[in-house]
Amino acid sequence: MDSEKNPHPHPHPPASACSAPPFPSAPSSSPPPPVPAAAATAPPAQGRAQAGRQAGSPPPRRRSRGAARASEALPSQAAMAYRAEDDYDYLFKVVLIGDSGVGKSNLLSRFTRNEFSLESKSTIGVEFATRSIHVEDKVVKAQIWDTAGQERYRAITSAYYRGAVGALVVYDVTRHVTFENVERWMRELKDHTDANIVIMLVGNKADLRHLRAVHTEDAKAFAERENAFFMETSALEAMNVEDAFTEVLTQIYRVVSKKALDIGDDPAAPPKGQTINVGGKDDVSAVKKSACCSS
Repeated sequence: MDSEKNPHPHPHPPASACSAPPFPSAPSSSPPPPVPAAAATAPPAQGRAQAGRQAGSPPPRRRSRGAARASEALPSQAAMAYRAEDDYDYLFKVVLIGDSGVGKSNLLSRFTRNEFSLESKSTIGVEFATRSIHVEDKVVKAQIWDTAGQERYRAITSAYYRGAVGALVVYDVTRHVTFENVERWMRELKDHTDANIVIMLVGNKADLRHLRAVHTEDAKAFAERENAFFMETSALEAMNVEDAFTEVLTQIYRVVSKKALDIGDDPAAPPKGQTINVGGKDDVSAVKKSACCSS
């Protein structure tokens, strides 16, 4: 009778029932779905994120293989470009010298890149650029060196002049002191180069006609005494810049070709990478007298 009044004699489950699992421990009648192999072997998403945070980057071996493949491809491309640019018959080293601020760097940039900068700063140390031109039926590559005009850089003089076969001695037509210092630059040039170097005296900034301080006739007379060519230029207006460099390279080529013919060599195949002797003093003098003081 008591059981009929209270069908649940135990309103609270026994203590053992609280620790029992929420699901029956007996196996289910149907087998669990198969787990894919990739999912079985892959770590949980949280574990992957944590591993990535700890590692911080891909495995070094995989990255190094990719970097190695990229580095193997670059040298071949660079070598192809270098061979294309290196196709020339003659290589002449030409130096630019003169006081600071006369416009040497702008002459160089105008000739090699056809650029001019009004905010050009003083050169620090030594810079150089190259350009190839055609002289007669040959390709002549000019390696033009530009150095600082300040006295504190005079320690680099010997290395700067070594191997030069041409020079442009530059002054500013608006600053007479730069023309007065040309004699010192000429003396330094001849002290550190071969006596037969081809020299061009260049009066730059000729576009500043209202500020001219150096007369053209005085510069021509000085060039004749020094057995040098002469030309006035303007890097700003690109006036005579091409002609000045081309004239120097052409005269060097003619002297070298004449000397090679005199000794019976083939002038089309000089030894690359070696210093070229531009010939005897009489050879250069004869050539300069025929073209001196062109304007």
